[in-house]
Amino acid sequence: MDPLVSEFDSFVRTRTPALLRSAYLLTGDQHLAEDLVQSALARTHRSWNRLHHSGNAEAYTRKTMYHLQVSWWRRRRVSESMPGDLPEPRGGDSAPDHAQQTSLRLTLRAALAKLSPKQRAVLVLRFFEDRSEVETADLLGVTVGTVKSQTAKSLAKLRVVAPELAELYVLEGSAQ
Repeated sequence: MDPLVSEFDSFVRTRTPALLRSAYLLTGDQHLAEDLVQSALARTHRSWNRLHHSGNAEAYTRKTMYHLQVSWWRRRRVSESMPGDLPEPRGGDSAPDHAQQTSLRLTLRAALAKLSPKQRAVLVLRFFEDRSEVETADLLGVTVGTVKSQTAKSLAKLRVVAPELAELYVLEGSAQ
């Protein structure tokens, strides 16, 4: 097998679960998340010859996902619902409290559904992906001021629609 094909295959197999989790948080829908990841990976594949040397394949794929999502927002303006399940992270060190995790997941999902796609993307990039305001602005093609205002508005809205999430770091530790 061609080494480049093997490298790309390995990249897809190892990074797809993490990419799907981010895409789900961006789209709010499992099927849209899968479409987003597939589209981003197709573009990554086209650029693989230059990406495999640089070691920036995942960064390129994630940036492609964010740009595709922004262009999809601009194309369609329909009301959204959040069907599907939040992808589970692989592995784990201790036995989780499934009831608590399920309750938190449902609360978070319902709260995120009440945000605009742009607000959801800003929160995903800033707090799930741990990106800076500058990186988030660059990835979404907006100004840092837009990132700051969307973050503040999103967190304020989450505090109102889901006060039980306030104990999470995302809502306590930032943008107040």
